[in-house]
Amino acid sequence: MRRVLVPAAVAAAVLIAFVPASPAVAAPQRKVPVAEGYGGAVATVDLDASKAAISVLRKGGNAVDAAVAAGAVLGVTEPFSAGLTGGGFMVYYDARKRKVYTIDGRETAPRAMTSTSFEGIPFEEGVTSGLSAGVPGTLANWDLALRRFGTISLKEALKPAITVASRGFVVDQTFHDQTAANQDRFQDFTSTAELYLPNGAPPPVGSVFRNPDLANTYRELSRRGIGWLYGGQLGKEVVATVKQPPLSPGVTRNVRPGLMELSDLRDYRALLREPTKVDYHGMDVYGMAPPSSGGSTVGEALNILDALPQVGLHEYLEASRLAFADRGAYVGDIPGVPLDELLSDGFAKERACLIGDRAMAHPAAPGDPDGSYGPCAEPTGSATPIADEGPETTHMVVADRWGNVIAYNLTIESTGGNGIVVPGRGVLLNNELTDFTFGPAPGDPNLPGPGKRPRSSMAPTLVFKHGKPVLAVGSPGGSTIITTVLQILVNRYEFGMNLPDALAAPRATQRNTAQTQAEQAFLDQHQAELEAKGHSFALNPEIGAATALEFTGRGRIQAVAEPVRRGGGSALVVRP
Repeated sequence: MRRVLVPAAVAAAVLIAFVPASPAVAAPQRKVPVAEGYGGAVATVDLDASKAAISVLRKGGNAVDAAVAAGAVLGVTEPFSAGLTGGGFMVYYDARKRKVYTIDGRETAPRAMTSTSFEGIPFEEGVTSGLSAGVPGTLANWDLALRRFGTISLKEALKPAITVASRGFVVDQTFHDQTAANQDRFQDFTSTAELYLPNGAPPPVGSVFRNPDLANTYRELSRRGIGWLYGGQLGKEVVATVKQPPLSPGVTRNVRPGLMELSDLRDYRALLREPTKVDYHGMDVYGMAPPSSGGSTVGEALNILDALPQVGLHEYLEASRLAFADRGAYVGDIPGVPLDELLSDGFAKERACLIGDRAMAHPAAPGDPDGSYGPCAEPTGSATPIADEGPETTHMVVADRWGNVIAYNLTIESTGGNGIVVPGRGVLLNNELTDFTFGPAPGDPNLPGPGKRPRSSMAPTLVFKHGKPVLAVGSPGGSTIITTVLQILVNRYEFGMNLPDALAAPRATQRNTAQTQAEQAFLDQHQAELEAKGHSFALNPEIGAATALEFTGRGRIQAVAEPVRRGGGSALVVRP
């Protein structure tokens, strides 16, 4: 029997309260990070989004209906992380068919983009540009999900978001701080400054923020359908904004125009893909396949841990290091990703035998997933440097009364996307194409190209036991998404924590980098013991902002959000 090394206990969860609202809001509201009950459940980062999902569930909608409604609200209340001009991934369990589906709504590169389009451009200059804007996939994702698996129309799903955008929501500290952090670039665009910097400054905490332009955009979408974006007038306005960003007078920032054409929007499709799947502790773990690297990297790391005689934090870090080495070498939106071999037990055992009592030398080289595995084969490849990825994105989990479950990541990439609001439409553009490798990097699977989808780290994950769902989890956080999901699963199933503690525990992220980034509480508890094993650390103030749910038996569901990170999240159930 494998021996489990259990880390120190985590601090108790705390409740996060909204700042008291202005008179325009009936009463102060509080979001709580843990809820238990029956009939369906949701966890998001935002109370308004969670309430929208619960409302849909109570009216008889299913998990997909509720997720789309919540996603549209997040486009209002979490506009710097998500929106209809972004993209995302859904992992969905259909209880009636007893099958897991995934929907790829990832943004794509325009047809005019080449492998050298970002070469020679400083990363920060790429972030705030039309060049970084990918062809959006979120709206097509919502449409495909509702048509294939939902029970309500897009028009119905958008109603809660229209209400929130029209009436407004209370500005919390996170919204204020994210606006303030973007102030220098937001003020460089007339449309963005007008919306998010009223009177030249971020909206104060406790004020009510309204977005009537976005409310009208959602109304028009309700009437006209998604063709309004994918080839219609809204699409023309998006393309015009990408090609000629609305710069404020006197701006000196070098804002590069983009390559998107209306034909790129017409050609966009959200795609159904086969999920990744690994066997972990006798459970089936499903995730998102390429162009996401979430399912493959989480899955490989779990396989490596399963092959070890004991698992502690050292082993967690080393398994993640190795899985990231293989991610960089093999995973991208390219033909021939060796997914089956990357997730095979033989490859995992070959990689696991490299893990000893001390941290591996940096960087770990990728393995050779060729189907021929022996004892402790020394890798011969060269490591690929980890690319910059924005820390934002948002994640939700929803379950309904019928046992359907969805884990859904949606994003516009960096906090605030590319910083450019489409004039008169109230929505920020994404800068998702900065997830490509800028190059030059011959042979890198993640170089840009015409119609390619940039590699993602989003890792919406479903766990099954005896064929039934037991847990759903995911997080924002760029490439730290993968380690956040992995660490939560390790906390839950290796260290025996309950789900709220597994999610609240202090985090560390090893992504085949020289130093492991870690939160201060993790360093306080574990730095000395891990440094004695050769690990080196750097402080990361906050890693991830996860949401999860667990089926605890007899129809009971526990929904869990962050108690503190990103201002805390909101968990709700249909019947407490």
